[in-house]
Amino acid sequence: MSTTVSSIPDIPEEELRAWLALIRLPGVGPATLNPLLHGGIPPQELLRHPPPQLTERIRSRLREPAWDDVDKDQAWLESPHSHFIPLTSPRYPEALGSLNDAPLGLFVLGQPGSLDSPQIAMVGSRNPSRGGEQTAQEFARHFARSGIAVTSGLALGIDTASHRGALLGGGPTLAVTATGLDRVYPASNRDLAHQIAENGALVSEFPPGTSPKRGHFPRRNRVISGLSLGVLVVEAALKSGSLITARLAGEQNREVFAIPGSIHNPLARGCHRLIREGAKLVETASDVLEELAPRLQQFLPEPRQADAGVLGETPPPSDQEHHQLLDAMGYDPVPTDTLVERTGLRPEAVSSMLLLLEMEGRVASEPGGLFVRIKKDATG
Repeated sequence: MSTTVSSIPDIPEEELRAWLALIRLPGVGPATLNPLLHGGIPPQELLRHPPPQLTERIRSRLREPAWDDVDKDQAWLESPHSHFIPLTSPRYPEALGSLNDAPLGLFVLGQPGSLDSPQIAMVGSRNPSRGGEQTAQEFARHFARSGIAVTSGLALGIDTASHRGALLGGGPTLAVTATGLDRVYPASNRDLAHQIAENGALVSEFPPGTSPKRGHFPRRNRVISGLSLGVLVVEAALKSGSLITARLAGEQNREVFAIPGSIHNPLARGCHRLIREGAKLVETASDVLEELAPRLQQFLPEPRQADAGVLGETPPPSDQEHHQLLDAMGYDPVPTDTLVERTGLRPEAVSSMLLLLEMEGRVASEPGGLFVRIKKDATG
């Protein structure tokens, strides 16, 4: 066994193995362990000296971890594309970490930096109408072009359409799974999962080797909503699991959006119930972005005030990053990566700034993930 794991060099091996052991403990979860870990007790100390306030059953399990399974998890992490982010790491997504039942750690396959992107969750029926599937893909493509990562659950139907739309839009997409990341469920989405790993990330709180079980899906859903600024339900029947995700989003103080449909369509009834209960009715992707604009401020490089002048005028001196971005853009279509190179700003900051500039009418998104500056006409 190697003494280091290349994908997570910032975690000493003893600590890493302790985290993996905690995740493997049967019947001992975040509700029990998170307060202790946030209280400053290292995971290895929990295993060596279980706190007396825990029950004897839990203390006994802490003393006897499944080290053979930990060895397997550590071997999986030796791949350069495999990562593990523990709860107390600064790399752990802040929004998710604020939840009382946040996962003890996240296994990530692909690009862990995708977790830092502003995210919108998209969920819905596994058996959508053709119109619902097309709507999900179009919304996701628009979000991706606007710099918002699309997060979903890799299921058939709306989840699949949302991931594909984000990929078509040239943006990252994240798939939160109810299995270990060494397997794909459903198997028919194997190729899609590989594309997601190349352009975003597969994420799971379940260690490698975990098979899909009914109880895993609600746990997955809380992570989908917990990572996101809001949840958009595209099509859902009254008993859809998507309504669970929407309920969790409300409990987590996330925005909840729903797309209405025909009163004759049973797949619209779940969305209509959400709207009656307070979800925001949306008809276009821009409706969602406008609602999320205040929450997107946190992804800007530094706080900024709304522009007081006419849209399209030169930004005021206090808005130097936006001025710098517009100057770097010129008036020819350019991809986000080029703007990052020209400005030296962080990718997530550039994406968020492009979104707000598009909403303000200063830039427009074009096919292929390109952005173009809108030239002010003579009439102002």
